[in-house]
Amino acid sequence: MENISTMEFINFLFRWGHLLFGITWIGLLYYFNFVQGGYFKQATPEALSDAKAKLAPSALWWFRWGAMFTFITGVVLLMGVQKQGVMNEYIVVGALFGTLMFLNVWLIIWPNQKIALGMVEGDGPTAAGKALLASRTNTLFSAPMAYCMLASPHIGYGADSLLSVNGGGTALYIVLALIAALEVNAIVGKQGPMTTVKGVIHSSLGLTVIMALIFQYV
Repeated sequence: MENISTMEFINFLFRWGHLLFGITWIGLLYYFNFVQGGYFKQATPEALSDAKAKLAPSALWWFRWGAMFTFITGVVLLMGVQKQGVMNEYIVVGALFGTLMFLNVWLIIWPNQKIALGMVEGDGPTAAGKALLASRTNTLFSAPMAYCMLASPHIGYGADSLLSVNGGGTALYIVLALIAALEVNAIVGKQGPMTTVKGVIHSSLGLTVIMALIFQYV
């Protein structure tokens, strides 16, 4: 067995932590969107009140801190990639997806969920709508983000994927513009096809296909 250096082992630990925290975060994101939301619509008033008082706050604690440590470990890994000079378009887009999702958690979902759950004062229905749209957007981003994570080391090191001194090609700029537009919609827009669970799943897979085709053919 070949010995690895201390730095290589530390890098591996950050990769392991990034994956572990990411599983926690995205797993709870899917729970909120695919399970809890439907249950809240069907629960009795007594069960709903109990879930909002006990279950949801606990799940949101794990959710937001899973996001925090996924982001922190991701930043460390990204710094290492940048130092090695092997940055490619998939790393850039995947990091952008993850960063926006992290910001959506801490700046939109969590502040508005506190209002929706009655933990702080405010317009509950309006806050719930804002939190849901941001959560749906994070679900939308999750599949293409995972695609980028896997594509980066496997198909991202061709001549057309490595970033040039000018920062990338046309395909990268198109994808970045598309992501920016979707994030703006998360802040001030509407759910559109993401109103239903089936709709957000189809939208996420569709966005992944569109992004992959842009990278492949533009």
